[in-house]
Amino acid sequence: MNQKNIIKEIKESVCYLTINRPKNLNALNKNTITELSSEIIDANQDVSIRCIVLTGSENKAFVAGADIKEFISFSKSEGEKLARKGQNELFDIVENSSKPIIAAINGFALGGGLELAMACHIRIASDNAKMGLPEVSLGVIPGYGGTQRLAQLVGKGKAMEMITTAIMISANEAKNWGLVNHVCSQEELIEISTKIAKSISKNSPMAVSKAIKCINSGYAFGTEGYEVEKKEFGNCFGTPDFIEGTTAFIEKRKPNFSNIE
Repeated sequence: MNQKNIIKEIKESVCYLTINRPKNLNALNKNTITELSSEIIDANQDVSIRCIVLTGSENKAFVAGADIKEFISFSKSEGEKLARKGQNELFDIVENSSKPIIAAINGFALGGGLELAMACHIRIASDNAKMGLPEVSLGVIPGYGGTQRLAQLVGKGKAMEMITTAIMISANEAKNWGLVNHVCSQEELIEISTKIAKSISKNSPMAVSKAIKCINSGYAFGTEGYEVEKKEFGNCFGTPDFIEGTTAFIEKRKPNFSNIE
């Protein structure tokens, strides 16, 4: 598929996706959402890919929000439809990706941009990054899962403060709050993200996928995370990766995992 707003590069087992709208600070418009969703779905179906690194082009912004011009005149029903479509088409797909997605936050991550980073499984921020959900200053609220995922990551009190004040926080504050995993220089960002991606890539892709499913289930309404874990733990037994992993351990060698359940 010929993408206009997404640059894709695959190196070894890692798929690098770059949102490429620098003149708009990589803001999410409907075409970018569709293209990014398509690339993530494709990456999930590619057995050679073990991890995805998502970042923004240049060094000013990861994603500086949604493209407000696209929905400024929407009615109430159109606004709700926009949130539902965005969550279904992209943000839920990111969160439930069977391949771990690392957000390499290289600058501003605001509004929909922070919501996108929060839907990823791991977040690495450059020390120049600024993060926030400023929607209430525009007379609206986060609509791509921000009110839910922020509270899960930083706790209810901090989420209330961050959303209702519309403040931006620094990368170091985000780390202290538990919003990002690591902070590094701009120059180190992709290198550190790649290091983590390659560490993931050494492990069983089947087991990694099941672990993502179990962790997410603990935050899903109406789902009992412990029960999902018990079931998926059992489902690992007898798989090629389980046999290879346990055999390699006994034989004191490195495992050579497939991507077949």
